Amino acid sequence: MELGTIWFLLWGVLWAVYFVLDGFDLGVGMLAPAIATTDNEKRILYNSVGPFWDGNEVWLITAGGVTFAAFPGTYAVMFSALYTPLMLLLFALIFRGISFEFRAKVESASSKKIWDVIHAVSSFLPALLLGVAFANIFKGIPIDQNGILQGNLFTLLNPYGLCGGVLFVCAFLMHGALFLSCKTEGVLHDRALKVAEKLWPALLMVAVLFLVLTALYTKLFANYLANPLLFAVVLLPVGGLLMQRVYIGQRRLGLAWTASAVTIAGVALFGVLGIFPALLPSSLNPAWSMTIQNSSSSPLTLKIMLVVALTFVPIVIAYQAWVYKTFSHKVTEKELDYDEAY
Repeated sequence: MELGTIWFLLWGVLWAVYFVLDGFDLGVGMLAPAIATTDNEKRILYNSVGPFWDGNEVWLITAGGVTFAAFPGTYAVMFSALYTPLMLLLFALIFRGISFEFRAKVESASSKKIWDVIHAVSSFLPALLLGVAFANIFKGIPIDQNGILQGNLFTLLNPYGLCGGVLFVCAFLMHGALFLSCKTEGVLHDRALKVAEKLWPALLMVAVLFLVLTALYTKLFANYLANPLLFAVVLLPVGGLLMQRVYIGQRRLGLAWTASAVTIAGVALFGVLGIFPALLPSSLNPAWSMTIQNSSSSPLTLKIMLVVALTFVPIVIAYQAWVYKTFSHKVTEKELDYDEAY
């Protein structure tokens, strides 16, 4: 397999890992106003994701870094064509990080409410923007032969892009609700489980609509029809979505969360494999797409990057696995007594 193809697949896997890991803490942030009523309940929600959220965003930086280093042509066009949504994403993530720290340090109830609103909004926006952005990438961005976007932000707000945004929001809400049902007990556990049960039909409807619109608005299925074995990838999100409901009914919530992770990763990989070998397809002319061939770095660069990745990524994975195991217990009011608690 060529180095460019290897890095294309790694690029897709990195985005899928990021969506799975940051998806649940974005979901918890969006759900906080609906699930937590008292200050202690809100603090339990903050602390349920406290040890994980910043580590999860390492994968966003990694995915962006790989785009820059392995496919600089695509990076330049992507960050130019999607400048406005990416800047909105950046500011949302900055304010979200600030809200974790500042809410724990202010004393007045009104200030805490303001930071709670900022936290919820800055959790919602990344989910929506990532969904809109990736649905548009799956559909094709209107870039010309010079990589210039022929349109504006509203061009991206087409029916398919908006459906992708709603799908990401619903999937992350479900991911967050299942995470909370595993990490909390008592009334918070019951509320999170009830939200997950109510969300599932909505997520199913949006997923079916997204699949139908994918057939109408994109050419993703061309690769699948040319290589029918790839349809096995489609079974990941479909099977994951169905098993979520089965495991929720059986109250096997850890497995339900795992099925939710498979669903999210499956949607990302389904789209990435569908656009292969383009990283940024052009909806105006396929010849103007940013592909592996016209945007990748030199073979030497890709080879050095591969050695570095094979050395350090296992270390990062081992560290994060240790963090998840260490903080795998349920979060209760006792956790709020620690000085480091949010």
